[in-house]
Amino acid sequence: MMERTAVEGRSAEAPARSRGLEPAIRVSGLRRDFGERTALDGLDLRVETGASVAILGPNGSGKSTLLRILAGLLRPSGGEVSVLGLDLPKETHLLRGKVGYLGHEPLLYRDLSPRENLQLSAALNGIADDQAGPRIDALIDAVGMGARAGDRVAELSAGMRQRIDICRAILHEPPLLLFDEPDAHLDPEARREIAPLIAAGDGRTRLVVSHDRGAATEDSDFVVELG
Repeated sequence: MMERTAVEGRSAEAPARSRGLEPAIRVSGLRRDFGERTALDGLDLRVETGASVAILGPNGSGKSTLLRILAGLLRPSGGEVSVLGLDLPKETHLLRGKVGYLGHEPLLYRDLSPRENLQLSAALNGIADDQAGPRIDALIDAVGMGARAGDRVAELSAGMRQRIDICRAILHEPPLLLFDEPDAHLDPEARREIAPLIAAGDGRTRLVVSHDRGAATEDSDFVVELG
């Protein structure tokens, strides 16, 4: 049964799927300021390993900011953050390869093909060539991009780029997925193809920012509302 809560500078705890494991995320008193504007103020959050969490809220409520902090891409202005047992930002360098992050804009080189982008990502994440090739082929097929895998990313539609960026985010099989609107630009068929690839479970934890309450609550154990 899904547990729901609203978080506005208070605390929330996501139920565990993998009992006895260290929580994937611990956040205490998190604050992030952008000049005179405060995006997050006093947020406490605990997410157990293996949980699937949807983060909802209006524009400007700090959803994307939270994901970027958890991914080690943005320093908090205050509070304590622990991700996969690592203290951020002090141990951010140890987080590399353990997080699959999907932001607003695809982290792809537009002059490279989808396959070349994934090959580069595999190399950066230390995946051996004999493992990378089959893994890339399987992901490209799973998202229905086999016919366009050799085209330049710049020539692809927004939905196609989104599919490949999702492949990039999960290629190294990270234990934590941080996805900002993964359904953006995807039609219903593509969403069905992607869903099993980005599911939580088997020790993998997932946080997804969404504006679609129906889809988010349907696919998550726990909902956090910001703002």
